[in-house]
Amino acid sequence: MVDGSFVAADLGASSGRVILARVGAGRLDLREVRRFRNGPVRLPDGLYWDVLGLYQDVLTGLRDTVAVEPAILGVAVDSWAVDYGLLDPDGVLLGNPHHYRDDRTAAGVTDVHSVVSPERLYEVNGLQHLPFNTVFQLAADSSRLAGARRLLLVPDLIGYWLSGCEVAEETNASTTGLLDASTGNWSEQLIGQLGLAPNLLAPIVRAGERIGPISATVRAETGLAAGVELTAVGSHDTASAVVGVPAAGPGFAYISCGTWGLVGVELAAPVLTAASRAANFTNERGIDGSIRYLRNVMGLWLLQESLRHWTLAGAAPDLTGLLTAAAALPPGGPVIDVDAPQFLPPGDMPSRIAAACVGIGARVPQNPVEFVRCILDSLAAAFAAAVRDAERLSGQSITVVHLVGGGSQNALLCQLTADACGLPVIGGPVEATAIGNVLVQARTHGVLSGDIWALRDLVRQTHPGRTYPPQLRQP
Repeated sequence: MVDGSFVAADLGASSGRVILARVGAGRLDLREVRRFRNGPVRLPDGLYWDVLGLYQDVLTGLRDTVAVEPAILGVAVDSWAVDYGLLDPDGVLLGNPHHYRDDRTAAGVTDVHSVVSPERLYEVNGLQHLPFNTVFQLAADSSRLAGARRLLLVPDLIGYWLSGCEVAEETNASTTGLLDASTGNWSEQLIGQLGLAPNLLAPIVRAGERIGPISATVRAETGLAAGVELTAVGSHDTASAVVGVPAAGPGFAYISCGTWGLVGVELAAPVLTAASRAANFTNERGIDGSIRYLRNVMGLWLLQESLRHWTLAGAAPDLTGLLTAAAALPPGGPVIDVDAPQFLPPGDMPSRIAAACVGIGARVPQNPVEFVRCILDSLAAAFAAAVRDAERLSGQSITVVHLVGGGSQNALLCQLTADACGLPVIGGPVEATAIGNVLVQARTHGVLSGDIWALRDLVRQTHPGRTYPPQLRQP
């Protein structure tokens, strides 16, 4: 086996990256070639993604990458889940995709549950109830569906424009609410009950399959060589991030922490019990037939929106300074429910946090430092609760927690999570999603071999994390 170069287009909810990786035996070198902003765009009729801008940023990133490394073997795209674009009979996009934080889906939840009970939905799709799951968005989009031939989730839509191939990668498809959690295939029963066109959903592909060559049009625009292929990876960014967890063996929990915090364990089969549904745990598909058994926690969204609010108010907060000051505060401050629905939309987050503190009879934070500490204490408590529930519901013993993604750069959050869990937390790698993306590509192209543990061995060799032992809290 020889080294190979691969490109990951990693699209997050607040930023995107085009990353070049050189992969081989004992080698996993990453270089961020291009980073670009992402986020909701509010129009008079709702909240949208600028997916055309994202695609243009990906093309620019590919062109910049070719200038650095012409000999690229493969490209793959991953992104957040649930959101989608609709194509007309000619393959033309029917408007920008809605953002999952758009408030149009409340009626969709009611409509779906009037046809399929929540209990039956969970028996089939095994999904945590979130009001923005694709199945609910589709119910709210019934008027647009009349002119649609095909639905493509965001990474599949970008991939379609890159290659001309219409597919639905399994890990992201499993977040729609229309996939059978037990088989990994579309649930014809649910699709029929909900009155969706049988061919609306693209054929399922598994992570590791070759989708097709990059189109001649894209090659001409970017300089990519003929024969460069688009590969299916864990196109749900969490699925790729779990591949990039540097675990030495079973018995670990993971927290993929960015705008959202995805907290769970890796299993061989879904858990579809009533207790699992009551705990709001989700069964999503992972690499090599695994199940990502997890709970979505609101994540760093609360901190991101608070920083945005203070910036708009002219405060220009310094995050590093805020975190240092927050770490010096004594424990015992307010802990709020970060998953309360009022925190989902964008807006004045500090005011909502203050109201939540009043609601539980806790002292309201008085300045940005205290707000930051409240957010991180509350996130750590939510992460720990999800870890304990994952262990209880799955029957899998947990001895270590791996916190990967952007949140792993936040040492205070890592330490507070270790304290709340009573378990060591290993922080990093930051770019776990891009790492998982390129590792699956490298294995598909024969540069690497072995199972998921062999891939994780390489992560552990090349990107060792920082360990945060749990500490006794001082009274």
